[in-house]
Amino acid sequence: MSSPAMSDATGDALLDVRNLRMHFTSGRGTRRVHVKAVDDVSFSISRGETFGLVGESGCGKTTTGRTIIRLYNPTGGQVFFEGHDISGRLSPRATRLLATKMQMIFQDPMASLNPRMTVEEIVGEGLTVAGEHRRSERLKKIHEMLEIVGLSKDHANRYPHEFSGGQRQRIGIARAIITEPSLVIADEPVSALDVSIQAQVINLFNALKERMGLTVLFIAHNLSVVKYFSDRIGVMYGGKLVEIARSDDLYRSPTHPYTRSLLSAIPQPDPYSEKRRRRIPYDPSQHDYEREQPSYHEVSAGHWVYCSDTELQRFANAGT
Repeated sequence: MSSPAMSDATGDALLDVRNLRMHFTSGRGTRRVHVKAVDDVSFSISRGETFGLVGESGCGKTTTGRTIIRLYNPTGGQVFFEGHDISGRLSPRATRLLATKMQMIFQDPMASLNPRMTVEEIVGEGLTVAGEHRRSERLKKIHEMLEIVGLSKDHANRYPHEFSGGQRQRIGIARAIITEPSLVIADEPVSALDVSIQAQVINLFNALKERMGLTVLFIAHNLSVVKYFSDRIGVMYGGKLVEIARSDDLYRSPTHPYTRSLLSAIPQPDPYSEKRRRRIPYDPSQHDYEREQPSYHEVSAGHWVYCSDTELQRFANAGT
């Protein structure tokens, strides 16, 4: 059966994730617990595309992002970035190259910034890793990045605690884009911010994407934000991708029961619609995968669902 790792037809794959696994073991002796945080996940992202990864807390979406960027060493599978396998052992040179070509924006803007470093040191650290040791050149680039994200060059000598949450996240964004990366992994970058500030940061992402031609893996649980910002969306549950589709297709025709349940939880801005909104519960016991193994099925062009053959037929009948 085909896999959703195939790139969207609109461009070539910058990132290709194949059967990625990340398992953790904790405890000792008989109390050892083996957790499959990411279990056989495959997808790809085309150049210039924004791929949204959504799911409830604990589904494995953040672990997926951290494993791709090698904050974790994968248990299994392969990750290809710009055609190179980065899932195995990396040389120091490859590690430095990866640090400039792939960057991550973290969920908590305060925890991700060193409180003992100035903004100049935080934002400019990537340039130092890339080999730019001339302070005048670094400072020029730092000031340029601060202006781009909506801050001022006068902020360069301040410390993280002197900024608001939204400003701190802008510092994190400036740090990520200063090396002009090919791929940015944004791990719930707006969930810790006020709603009004969320809109500003998302608009900033859109502007940066257009200006710098960024490719983005956007990890979030806010489905409204993901729909607005993403070209395609992958839905995760229990460490697995259960559905992948273009943004409009997923919201218009959700197929997997978990996706339908997830979308039914989105609040409606209209009080009358909200009053009539029906929450669809999800019961994972409805899948009898001991008798019939699931696999990925393409239900329409670019729309993949993880299910058994019997379930696929049931989904098709329900849609007619």
